[in-house]
Amino acid sequence: LIRCPSVTPEEGGAIILLEDRLSAAGFTTRRIERGGISNLYARWGEAEPVLGFCGHTDVVPPGDLEAWNHPPFAAVREGGMLHGRGSADMKSGVAAFVAAAVEMVHTTPPEGSIAIAIAGDEEGDALDGTRAILDWMGANDEQMNHCIVGEPTSHSEIGDRLKIGRRGSLTARLTSYGVQGHSAYPERARNPLPALVRLLDRLAVRELDNGSEYFGASTLAITSVDTGNTAANVIPAEARATVNIRFNDHHSGQSLSEWIEEEADTAAADFGVGLAARFQISGESFVTEPGPFTELVSAAVEATTGRRPALSTSGGTSDARFMKDHCGVVELGLVGDTIHQVNERVPVADIETLKAIYTRVLAEYFATPPD
Repeated sequence: LIRCPSVTPEEGGAIILLEDRLSAAGFTTRRIERGGISNLYARWGEAEPVLGFCGHTDVVPPGDLEAWNHPPFAAVREGGMLHGRGSADMKSGVAAFVAAAVEMVHTTPPEGSIAIAIAGDEEGDALDGTRAILDWMGANDEQMNHCIVGEPTSHSEIGDRLKIGRRGSLTARLTSYGVQGHSAYPERARNPLPALVRLLDRLAVRELDNGSEYFGASTLAITSVDTGNTAANVIPAEARATVNIRFNDHHSGQSLSEWIEEEADTAAADFGVGLAARFQISGESFVTEPGPFTELVSAAVEATTGRRPALSTSGGTSDARFMKDHCGVVELGLVGDTIHQVNERVPVADIETLKAIYTRVLAEYFATPPD
């Protein structure tokens, strides 16, 4: 998989490889193409319950090739490590759950079904990957009862974290409009910056919340401020800023958007300029309540590694934000300390351990299906 140069939106041979392997193991496979993105849905069995695995084979660009110790798509093993773009995020996770699923249907075919959803644009806009798969599933009466997303969610040791949810993510792009002029004659201009600065201060100083049962406190970060103005004696006509909020279940993307718009209207009125906000909500916060399914996965991790995973909702967004509308979902994968970096790599032993965890989850799931 790592040797497939599947930089979003390129398929790079990764989907074809998985389709071939799963078809040979008796899975019924379906290529789902949308918006120039190749995705794969595979299923073994027809009965319920259906345990699903979800992942992606697209990767971020490798960056400076000269900075890599090994070519990023060579998949070199050295010193017990597997090197390559996607080794951590998340081709090794995909390989682990595909290997576990193939092994099970060959050795102990379950009384139920295994479904595997592989997206091709998780690292991009995420519009035509898992969303396209779920749309196809809805149109074809395909349903998972539970799903494991194989993202690299462990913190420092394999299996020390089990993600049961994620914070929501909202990006606000703010533009303040004024009238350009000479800085020596400010009365002839209308400076857009004071209003924008006031707005940013109002947003930054507010304590959004103190956290909730499953989430830490929501956070707001000012990530850019720009006028494009290189002249010290010119008042610009326009100023822009970007704010990103990672929010818990005290908020929604809509409620935060409305708050920002209210603050923008106040700042605009105070300074007599225009202020506009554009919003992108990458996902709402969600949580899979601890219960039989999370306990089954946690017990499988503990039985395999000797450590009990902490239940977590930290980190950024993932395709679990789409799966949660379909079925109960958790995330369990490798340690992600080199994701998106030059010289991305993972211990080979961790991949083998992850495969062993997935194998145990499969066995326990079909032996005693959770509610």
